[in-house]
Amino acid sequence: MLNNWDHQLFLFLNGLHVGWLDPVMTFISSEKGWIPFYAVLVFLVFYKYKWKGLWVLLGVVVAITLSDQIASHIFKPMVMRLRPCHDPLIKDLVYLPDGHCGGKYGFMSSHAANTFALASLIYMTMRKHYRKIGWVMFPWAAVVSYSRIYMGAHFPGDVICGAALGVLLGFGIGYLTRFVISSAAKRNREISNNG
Repeated sequence: MLNNWDHQLFLFLNGLHVGWLDPVMTFISSEKGWIPFYAVLVFLVFYKYKWKGLWVLLGVVVAITLSDQIASHIFKPMVMRLRPCHDPLIKDLVYLPDGHCGGKYGFMSSHAANTFALASLIYMTMRKHYRKIGWVMFPWAAVVSYSRIYMGAHFPGDVICGAALGVLLGFGIGYLTRFVISSAAKRNREISNNG
């Protein structure tokens, strides 16, 4: 029953396409198009944390690497759920704006896992300095994740589960990153006071 609902919701969302939105969603779904956005995030991290920003970047690398590997190399081959564009029940109904289908299996969405891991970690480490950072990061992750449905690459369930994985990893590693940064700052203060 859940699978049927997922199919129906996918067909509804994927069917909400209009010509002018195709290139927009293709851009949003691409990874290279967000390089300027990532550059701004790096600037904001180092602007507030100085050299300790390296800990945040290390946390980002660990969170995204884990989310990507878990989604792509554990869940996709283990669950073996066909992407909508490969599913024989609906593949003829799937709209592919760029004509690209992707790999055979789609559960979980790596895009959703990676973007929500990044959003969660940045929120955890930067919210003290930028109170409204969550209002940027989480809608951004949601739009990128939705674009994968629009592009015909994932069912909503693939995206939701990928997002949940990303949030868990992002918050967990973000918490550890904050702990490391605060511990390093405390140690530096103690050294300064004793010196």
